[in-house]
Amino acid sequence: MNAHNPIKTHVKERAEEQSSAMTQDQQAAIRMLANDLHRLNQAVMKAVEAGVSVELVRSARHHGGGGNWGDLLIPVIVAQGRDAA
Repeated sequence: MNAHNPIKTHVKERAEEQSSAMTQDQQAAIRMLANDLHRLNQAVMKAVEAGVSVELVRSARHHGGGGNWGDLLIPVIVAQGRDAA
């Protein structure tokens, strides 16, 4: 990430395109998820700029009971030594 040229992840735009056939409640949940993912992506980029490698790994899958599911994530962090840079 660069202050002059930030990376565009387009999370919000993709979520809006995919949510057009959903109910109001589903669209609200997707908007909240897109906002949180945008913040997560920004945090990952800040961590990388601070000198760590970040991998998001599925730790579990949440099932909603009606055939719906969602992946739950954990970060795997690898810190570079101070002399590595």
